[in-house]
Amino acid sequence: MTHWTLARLELARTPEFPEGSPSHAYILRVPLTDDGLIDEKARAADPSLATVQRLSPGAPSQSGYLLRKENGWAFSYELGDDDDESVYHLDAHPLRLGEYLTLTEPDGSRLPFKVVHLEEDDTATVGAHSKSDP
Repeated sequence: MTHWTLARLELARTPEFPEGSPSHAYILRVPLTDDGLIDEKARAADPSLATVQRLSPGAPSQSGYLLRKENGWAFSYELGDDDDESVYHLDAHPLRLGEYLTLTEPDGSRLPFKVVHLEEDDTATVGAHSKSDP
């Protein structure tokens, strides 16, 4: 069974942030299977529901989408590949509390993020948009 889920990822320990940084975060809305894997069919049915919000201190938040690419998954905020952030092994790595993911930023730097919060999102269902939505 698929559940649309809100997930919060926070920067894990790095040399620059030895305790991690909750202010460097991503909030995802993704369809997850019972195993915690992304349900590609559910995302493909309405890709506009699979969203990401990037939070970083001193910068405005960025809103974008989860995209399936040839080499896996990525977060994208604008058309084109220049701003895409690849998510290492998201196709085979479950999103579960306490698990870690590696994101590759557009400049090539790879950063670890920890899943710190998960909750079902019953507002994100296929057909949930009204006719006035784009």
